[in-house]
Amino acid sequence: MITRFALALGVSVVALAAAGPAPADAVSRPWMDVSLSPDARASAVLKEMSRDEKLVLVFGYFSSTDKGRNYSPPAGARPGAAGYVAGVPRLGIPPQWQTDAGIGVATQGAAQQKRERTALPSGMGTAATWNPDLAYKGGAMIGSEARSSGFNVMLAGGVDLVREPRNGRNFEYGGEDPLLAGTMVGAQIAGIQSNRIVSTVKHYALNDQETGRGILDARIDPDQARMSDLLAFEFAIERSSPGSVMCAYNQVNGAHACENDWLLNQVLKRDWGFRGYVMSDWGATHSTERSVNAGLDQDSGFPFDKEPYFGAPLKAAVAAGRVSQQRLDDMARRILRSMFAVGAIDQEVVPGPIDFAAHAAVTRADAEQAAVLLKNRDSILPLGPDVRSIVVIGSHADKGVLSGGGSSQTYPAGGNAVPGLQPTGWPGPVVYYPSSPLDAIRALAPNAKVIFVDGSDPAEAARAAAGADVALVFANQWASESIDVPLTLADNQDALIEAVAAANKRSVVVLETGGPVLMPWLDRVSAVLEIWYPGTSGGGAVANLLFGRINPSGRLPVTFPRDLVQLPRLALDGVGLPEGQVFTVDYSEGATVGYKWFDAKNLQPLFPFGHGLSYTSFGYEGLKAVSANGGLTVSFRVRNTGAARGMGVPQVYVSPAGGAGWEAPKRLGGFSKVDLAPGAETVVSVKVDPRLLAVFRSGAWRIAGGSYKVMLGASSRDIRQSISVTVPARTLPVTYRP
Repeated sequence: MITRFALALGVSVVALAAAGPAPADAVSRPWMDVSLSPDARASAVLKEMSRDEKLVLVFGYFSSTDKGRNYSPPAGARPGAAGYVAGVPRLGIPPQWQTDAGIGVATQGAAQQKRERTALPSGMGTAATWNPDLAYKGGAMIGSEARSSGFNVMLAGGVDLVREPRNGRNFEYGGEDPLLAGTMVGAQIAGIQSNRIVSTVKHYALNDQETGRGILDARIDPDQARMSDLLAFEFAIERSSPGSVMCAYNQVNGAHACENDWLLNQVLKRDWGFRGYVMSDWGATHSTERSVNAGLDQDSGFPFDKEPYFGAPLKAAVAAGRVSQQRLDDMARRILRSMFAVGAIDQEVVPGPIDFAAHAAVTRADAEQAAVLLKNRDSILPLGPDVRSIVVIGSHADKGVLSGGGSSQTYPAGGNAVPGLQPTGWPGPVVYYPSSPLDAIRALAPNAKVIFVDGSDPAEAARAAAGADVALVFANQWASESIDVPLTLADNQDALIEAVAAANKRSVVVLETGGPVLMPWLDRVSAVLEIWYPGTSGGGAVANLLFGRINPSGRLPVTFPRDLVQLPRLALDGVGLPEGQVFTVDYSEGATVGYKWFDAKNLQPLFPFGHGLSYTSFGYEGLKAVSANGGLTVSFRVRNTGAARGMGVPQVYVSPAGGAGWEAPKRLGGFSKVDLAPGAETVVSVKVDPRLLAVFRSGAWRIAGGSYKVMLGASSRDIRQSISVTVPARTLPVTYRP
């Protein structure tokens, strides 16, 4: 099979692999001098490379056998991995071994043995922590497992905004606000790359639904995109310097994302000064010259594309002058620079041991801070020692906790706790991590009678619940790459919850979902705890939260609507169209995404962005705002006014008094997470990025001078204090960096 791949590439992979590195004392290798800058090192090694060696770096293969294709990966690829790019051993340049994804080390394709690794909560869950330090630690943990598994590239960093709450891939992303998503995902990327491996940021851009993802044309005003989806990417890139940006499947304003000159050359590389490389998503390349000249640097995942566009066709295009040698040099230089910048070339990746016990603690802490207590009538939670009988119902809570599907699927130690659920093939399988909430609940309530009912029969569940001190109903919605999901719970779960709530007034719903869901039963239950997809230590985390060993501190990174009528689009675009028919998704709402849409339209959500309850209470006071030296600094005091230790998440929102052409009444300008004992207080100071005070227009960020309102609150709809501050007019260039 190697010969076939060498022909497709147009160079001899076999010859390169056989060459081996020259002895260090025989050849001078200035690019191995770690005291030099990544740019200098990349330039030095590039001078020594042949054209064929440069072509090796820009073309990648799927690393796994695929039952749907007559394909086997090249020698050197890691079995069950996402991708492989051959290296240049003659010059000491290792291959790129690429693994999915954002919650842990995944296994792809028809690999007989699944890698058993630690999984973080979903990206949405980590975003719900509002804790960048925790996101960094989680990224560092999964990055270390990637390195210990033999990988030096991780396809993580999903930052697409939640424009469409039915998007089946929302669980991988960071929510609906550019600042929150960019900050949280950027922190995770930085953590991953601390392991001397490259991380991507993805999917660039506007990959906001899975229906028709490879053909749809996302239409949006370019200036509005700069203030929303692209701003999230900009923030993430500034905070983490990812080695690579992965371009998306969809079209944007008439051109595929991976051959979109405006996205890649103009915005990313020119305006933002991105010095890393752009890789395609698997199957997202559609051309050779057009993609290369539009800014794509690496074609990934052959044979997912129709042709090996960056193999023999690219070699021929360079030879014929349709692609310049200078452009090929730039492509190779960017890849080399990223590998030097993170240290991937300086420290060989060698499979090694993994400290699963330590990593379990990391993911459990993430899950505990990710959970959002949405409702808690009469303070039914936390459960106390007086609870003598508990019925646990539904969602296989006796076995484990749900995870999201698709390419991000990480397989846990111990295997799938509930095998055989449909779909068992792509985009499945449906996987439950073997971290049983039921077992953890029993461990924390040794004197209580705890029984489990599977929930398949609402009447049976209601009978079991009727005699219990408390009924815990676990409800779920599975989501995955390549599909979109309704906002309603499947498998008659709404009826189950209604029946249990009618039988027992002390009913608590624990939701395992990838994003928002509708709750027609909300008024009839006592409490709702959203735990997202909580990762491989999720069962213990849930029990700790229910019994108050951990105080819930998550806040919603996404608005929960009351009904579909409140959304910008009542129906999902593309549903019911013939397969392969190109269609347009008109994002006419522009930058008015999520809570901004609800504010602008004066809609009352089910739960607002930033919402989350606690077992204690917090007071906010002393709000001050100072505009000086072109910046805005906000400070205030936070006090724990309750009886339990807990974490508060004060949120700062900003608004121009005169409107100033903003897309919505207010924007999130800053946030912090504080851990306080009862009665303790702290002073918090946050700096508001000036772009969050500006409108992008005519190629620049333009701040209108005048009075601005600064608001301090516990959510986007729970504003506790506000003041006004005068901000001078200012124009920031498109190249602005804080």
